Amino acid sequence: MRTMDGQQSLTDWEYANRKRKTKRDEFLEIMEEVIPWDEWSALVEPYYPSGKRGRQPRGVETMLRMYLLANWFTLSDEGVEDAIYDSYAFRKFMRIDFLDNEQAPDATTLCKFRKLLNEAGITKLFFDSMKTFLDRHGKLMHGGTIVDATIIDAPSSTQNAEKQRDPEMHQVKKGNQWYFGERLHAGVDAGTGYIHSVEVTAANVSERDVVPQLIREDDRVVYGDAGYTGLTKRPEFQADSHLSSIDYRTNVKNRYHRQSVVSGMDWERFIEYQKSRVRCKVEYAFLVIKRIFGYRKVRYRGLRKNRTQAYMLCACVNLYLLAQSGWRRVC
Repeated sequence: MRTMDGQQSLTDWEYANRKRKTKRDEFLEIMEEVIPWDEWSALVEPYYPSGKRGRQPRGVETMLRMYLLANWFTLSDEGVEDAIYDSYAFRKFMRIDFLDNEQAPDATTLCKFRKLLNEAGITKLFFDSMKTFLDRHGKLMHGGTIVDATIIDAPSSTQNAEKQRDPEMHQVKKGNQWYFGERLHAGVDAGTGYIHSVEVTAANVSERDVVPQLIREDDRVVYGDAGYTGLTKRPEFQADSHLSSIDYRTNVKNRYHRQSVVSGMDWERFIEYQKSRVRCKVEYAFLVIKRIFGYRKVRYRGLRKNRTQAYMLCACVNLYLLAQSGWRRVC
């Protein structure tokens, strides 16, 4: 953070003498470099208030930075406002200069901005623009897709005005445990691991019902875990010529009890291992969503708002993976 004339402030000079950077500092510096700020701001501007009436709105990029901080660190509107005043790393990422009497946007302003993104479907535009960028630069290989889904928990408490749980969420049994929430479905490029398709449903919706929405037109191979077994027997797959022509390479259930050893090698186990080597790319994408971004519980009621957040997080996952590959935005 620098003053208006380009010189370092006392705070910058003090923090520059630290022995090491925190993981938060490193993460924010990476995302600062890879996010296409001008392009994303241009997608928001047609829907953003012009400022001809009432109070002048804050800059689109400033609000977008604050919204991303709230999503990356699972903070509420009030929480991210307090964190900006409390954390030098957040304040530096926001590019706020307190010496120039500039203040962080308040929680109400962020709430209105988030509502704007939700109603206009802008986060899906972010995700689509990121997918187009990856395709244009040869980061998507096409031809193969990995499909998978993960359950995101929702509050099961009925201590609210309606005295009931979220009606758009649902409970489902996985293994011997019951879950209540939503299911985040993702289609990942089999060659590079970038997310190209996203869908959010209630937790009780079968993973196999969403597969047609995750497959691309040029896909010839689809990988999945044992939960996707029997896709070719479903009527909608048999009726569609493209879906019926795809080679579905799903893992087999209860494969470890089989002993088909030929020439000293268990070929069934070897084939399943090769499938898992490809399919593990989608697990890493979910790891970034749930561990690095902390998206383990839904923050809003209803599928629409949570779908908006899912698109934003998946776009950021692709950016994070792109940064890890060594790519940096050229200014």
